[in-house]
Amino acid sequence: MSVDLSQFIPSFLEESFEGLELMESSLLDLKAGDHETIHSIFRAAHSIKGGAGTFGFESVTEFTHLVETLLDEMRDGRREVDPKDIEILLTSVDCMRLLIEAARDDEEYDEEKVNQTTRQLAQTLVNEDGTGESSASVKNSHNNASASDNDTEQLSTFKIHFVPEHNLAKTGNDPLFLFNALADLGELTTIANTSELPALTDIDPQELYLSWDLTLTTTASEADINEVFEWVEDECHLEITKAGDDNSAELAQAEQEPVEVEEPTQESQQQSSPPLPVEADEVAQPADIQKSDSKPKAKAKVEVSSIRVGVDKVDSLINLVGELVITQSMLSELGSDFQMDKLERLTSGLEQLLQNTKELQESVMRIRMLPISFAFNRFPRLVHDLANKTGKEMELVIKGEQTELDKTVMEQIGDPLVHLVRNAVDHGIEPSEVRLANGKSAKGTIALDAYHQGGNIVIEIADDGGGINREKVFAKAVEKGIVEPNSTLNDSQVFDLLFEPGFSTADQVTDISGRGVGMDVVKRNIQSLGGRIQVESTIGEGSCFKVNLPLTLAILDGQLVKVGTETYIIPLISIVESLQVDKELLNKVSGDMTLYRLRDENVPILPVYQLFGLTTDFTEIDNALLVVVEADGQKVGLMVDHLLAQQQVVIKSLKDNYQQVIGISGATILGDGSVAMILDIPGMIQMALSSAQTNPTNGKLRQRNIREHS
Repeated sequence: MSVDLSQFIPSFLEESFEGLELMESSLLDLKAGDHETIHSIFRAAHSIKGGAGTFGFESVTEFTHLVETLLDEMRDGRREVDPKDIEILLTSVDCMRLLIEAARDDEEYDEEKVNQTTRQLAQTLVNEDGTGESSASVKNSHNNASASDNDTEQLSTFKIHFVPEHNLAKTGNDPLFLFNALADLGELTTIANTSELPALTDIDPQELYLSWDLTLTTTASEADINEVFEWVEDECHLEITKAGDDNSAELAQAEQEPVEVEEPTQESQQQSSPPLPVEADEVAQPADIQKSDSKPKAKAKVEVSSIRVGVDKVDSLINLVGELVITQSMLSELGSDFQMDKLERLTSGLEQLLQNTKELQESVMRIRMLPISFAFNRFPRLVHDLANKTGKEMELVIKGEQTELDKTVMEQIGDPLVHLVRNAVDHGIEPSEVRLANGKSAKGTIALDAYHQGGNIVIEIADDGGGINREKVFAKAVEKGIVEPNSTLNDSQVFDLLFEPGFSTADQVTDISGRGVGMDVVKRNIQSLGGRIQVESTIGEGSCFKVNLPLTLAILDGQLVKVGTETYIIPLISIVESLQVDKELLNKVSGDMTLYRLRDENVPILPVYQLFGLTTDFTEIDNALLVVVEADGQKVGLMVDHLLAQQQVVIKSLKDNYQQVIGISGATILGDGSVAMILDIPGMIQMALSSAQTNPTNGKLRQRNIREHS
């Protein structure tokens, strides 16, 4: 029977990456005496090693075996939990991830980093007294025993009764791999029991019907034999008896009547017997860990893209589909022979169809929703590493990790959040001596929080550091020519300057920040998701960056407006308010720019018909309708003809089907079948600026007016 193991590789990869995340988070929380956490880390490493061995990922197996050995010493109490060991294990997790990704993509990996970490692991397993002896009995069950070893170590014979569950092969496990590993320990003979083998016509090729009695003569211990079967211990019945016990007579009989299966080849033995370097000088060679050429070649790259969905969400979806089928059946019956006396039933059926469709849409969207903890999980390690690098004391506090967000949005928000957290570490948190001098605790705090607000999600990255120096930011902006020295800007507009390309207030460039690269990309990426970012800061108390994002990129809450003969949709997330123009609050400035006095602000008015070259009867600003929107910290009033309804719309991309249009983020199909364009508010403001710059007489003045008065 031959099972195609490549079909199980995606599952192995997904579970391995989850195991690495568990190892990393557990190592960060590991304290001395926390045996349960050590056990969970060991189990994750052991599962990864076993799976890698099954699929022939030799480099992963070899390296992880070293990690597993160190964890085993901690687990057995032979080694105390030491901060240095934790750092080495965290680096080892990074290397394991590199090796698994290389195996997945069939690409090269950073051998220098892996080999350096291998040497560190081996050195850790050596006594500090320099004797070269292992600090504990390092497991070497996967090393071939030499003749000299056999002369000095006592041989033992074990009888192994192995009865696998019938579905063992379906989980990607093959008994031949186990037998190969046992053969590496010594001399192995096998007897196959065929008593449960059914008739040929009844055999399921994916089921196992055999059991085995094995005889192993070896210098290894019973614990070493158990380790071979640890990968399948929950999927088999296993009995191991040492010769000299009550069953020794049966052992002798079994040795006299061996029924041998195919002998493991030298290649298969090498595949299952990764050498374990126990001396530091043994791993100093460049070829410590080499890429295996024996891993499956059927894949060039295995993409792991899946969502784990709770059973409750699936059950809800099935129930809704059932309701939809019933409603459809009722409407079909009415439509086959419709009479006016059935109008009430038809209306009721259509209302039910509308309700079912809405609930089905919401249920399907919930399937794509994942807890934001998937994005937050990377930050404990990031803050831990940055704290070590900067020498600052800090802790990370995470709240709202169960808040759900669309998978697509979550995948794209990860990098911007990394930039913001690094910025908080480098610019926000002060050194301990500075904090103590200012009456603060020596340890700073970085807080991540996520919560729903309306139809959006808000992610906050806050720190209790020194805050943002408003005057320093403004002075730097004047120095770079971003604003005029006599400009009047509020706090929000000053803090928004931080996102200008190349802007940085760092006094010294470090490998963390200071080059003025990153924050402009953060803002651009957030805007590409239909979101916005706000900054709040108080000197001496800290700063908070608020990222406001839509829950999903597939559906948008919008306000329908009419301009000429065209219908447009303005995202509700961008709308501040809608109002009728009071002509007494209008203020003409130099050029053709008109400002509207909205409480304490002067809001520039942008006639939509002019931006898109439309014909309309509503060209006078007096008594016009204004939709005040905000983007990039700038408020503008969009002049429209009529306000229509508010509704959810399904977004269709123009870039995928036509081409990107400035000022338009997408399109949708309305209920009457017509197409409506979705306005891109940042893009429209940019259009107005570009249009102003084409007029040499008032372009610069208009651009300055929009920036300063909005």
